[in-house]
Amino acid sequence: MTPALLRWSLALAALGLAFLGALLVLKGVALGGAFIALGLPLSGVLALAGDTLGGDFAGALRRRTGVLAGQMRPWLGWTVLYAVLKIPVPLWPQGFPLLALLSTGALFLAALAYLWERVGARRALGLAALAFGVGLGVEVLGSRTGWPFGAYSYAAAPAPTLLGVPLIVPLGWFALTLSAALLAGGRAWLAGLLLAAWDVGLEPLMTAEGYWRWNDPAPLWAGAPVQNFLGWWAVGTGLSWAFVGIAPGLFGRWGRDSSRLLGAAGPFPFTAQLVRAEPAPRPDLSRLTFAVVYPTETFFLPGGLVLVGREREAAVTLAAMLGALALARAVRRQK
Repeated sequence: MTPALLRWSLALAALGLAFLGALLVLKGVALGGAFIALGLPLSGVLALAGDTLGGDFAGALRRRTGVLAGQMRPWLGWTVLYAVLKIPVPLWPQGFPLLALLSTGALFLAALAYLWERVGARRALGLAALAFGVGLGVEVLGSRTGWPFGAYSYAAAPAPTLLGVPLIVPLGWFALTLSAALLAGGRAWLAGLLLAAWDVGLEPLMTAEGYWRWNDPAPLWAGAPVQNFLGWWAVGTGLSWAFVGIAPGLFGRWGRDSSRLLGAAGPFPFTAQLVRAEPAPRPDLSRLTFAVVYPTETFFLPGGLVLVGREREAAVTLAAMLGALALARAVRRQK
């Protein structure tokens, strides 16, 4: 077992302990809080130095933490905040609207900072405005006319809303479109498919939380008709196509050597293309891209469904998102 695989395996085991704690908390078992308090920090520590257990663990942890602190970029800081803000949900279920807004807002700022760093302020702001405007526009149109997604309503959505649409919706359209387009290597149709797979999990979670309500006469999944997923694919494809047209250098097509550029080793197929393998103990964040957000959602979204008692929907969501990630990887590896 490689050092990287050992570290991440141990870190995921600790994260599983924290998730078990969340389930226990929801069932009223006080011990669950202790599992969360232990598992979360332990997962981070093991991700950094789990391969040095029994050796110079403290020294490796100190050195690698210092290296990572020096490599942190603003967009990475906002991305970490987005993930951290999801953690208190099991302990404060009634705070979901606030935590969801803060987390999605942090993710929006992470996407904006990532673009600002790579394509400059003008294009970054232009892409953010475009995605926010299109996302808001199609949701206003969809909720009032049933096109392009089907018959649904935001009437009971928690505040804040804009033109009747929860603010987190257009914020999410920008951030996840950017992540999907990067993951797809600029292939708009593939980015649209990644976004449609993401919505497989959004529908049962957000309807359970009261953000929207379906009343379509031909439901397929969680009240949503097949038209909804075709609409997601079409809007996601169109936005991704526009992103590539505005900032073509950001979405270079990855060939068979993509493993050299973004890493071929990793504990999971869907993370393999996001971070370079680490043959040496020195961690390297320099090749991490905003594409990492999608596999992060692949963990959090099914996990959120489990926490609201939707285990079947969680399994389907996980399968859909992992399938989309596997397809993206296979397509990128072709010339």
